[in-house]
Amino acid sequence: MLRTYTPMAFTKQHIKTSVVACIIDAGDHVLITRRCVGPFCGRWVMPGGKIDHGEPILAALHREVREEVGLEIHVDGLVDVYEHVGIGPKNDHYVILYYRSHPLSFELRPNGAEVTEARWVPADELHRYHMTPGSRHILAQIFPGRLIDPGQPEDELADRVAAGNP
Repeated sequence: MLRTYTPMAFTKQHIKTSVVACIIDAGDHVLITRRCVGPFCGRWVMPGGKIDHGEPILAALHREVREEVGLEIHVDGLVDVYEHVGIGPKNDHYVILYYRSHPLSFELRPNGAEVTEARWVPADELHRYHMTPGSRHILAQIFPGRLIDPGQPEDELADRVAAGNP
């Protein structure tokens, strides 16, 4: 018996690699911004974005911070890596490298194209802001006991599936 083959339509997908700066001043104030682009439009995050092809990781981090809020930073080191799986209508997959940094300048100039607001928030007040799971997870590591950690990325996906919003 001869079987017929029906080709399936696949959309080429790839992992989007991003960097985020956890900019913390000497008084434990964290710079957070309100996103105005997807994914997570309207949520509070720390400055960052996609790494361009061929761009060194730390060069991308500095570029994104300058573009979004106009600051110069010193990078202290990698905090952790977080991923968002199955985000948006295209089920995007993001791998995000979070770097602890401290500011070398303080005048905030949100660009309006990617972020509408930027503010320095005391660590004890971070729980009041509607942040992405990744931002909350990373900041809970930096400031234990001050934020509730939403869990690992697989918990985030499981919660969305259980809520009927995969």
